Amino acid sequence: MIIDEEVNEIWKKEGISMFVVTAAAIIKNRKLLIAQRQAESHMAYKWEFPGGKLEQGETPEECIIREIKEELDMEITVSDIYKVVLFKYEEKDILLLCYLCRHIEGEGKKLECNDFRWIDKAELDDYDYVPADRAIVEKLRADKLAWEKNPHE
Repeated sequence: MIIDEEVNEIWKKEGISMFVVTAAAIIKNRKLLIAQRQAESHMAYKWEFPGGKLEQGETPEECIIREIKEELDMEITVSDIYKVVLFKYEEKDILLLCYLCRHIEGEGKKLECNDFRWIDKAELDDYDYVPADRAIVEKLRADKLAWEKNPHE
């Protein structure tokens, strides 16, 4: 799926203001990676699954790989789509595509986030997430399989 300028123009003509964004659910050794938004960002200091806005001509998988490298200096591979969320914020609508991803390398650096943590399932409710990501948290809370050890690690 590539959202190109033509689709954006159609959305504008129809009065649709929607952003397509990606998020990564990266589970390594039964720990999930979450990131804290920067002080100067919208929803400062809230926690989220790292990712970002799809750029023109980019697939969601390419987007999530690029965003994780830019934000955290980590290499990942993208597995499967995990959760699709259509969320209406007051100022914009987003289509959030969350993918299960596998950590390949990199210890992580706070390049474009305030903080990041590897948390276990029991800690899921200890963080204040951005509203669009809460549906992903709910799915992860109920999902036993996603937390199992990845055979490729």
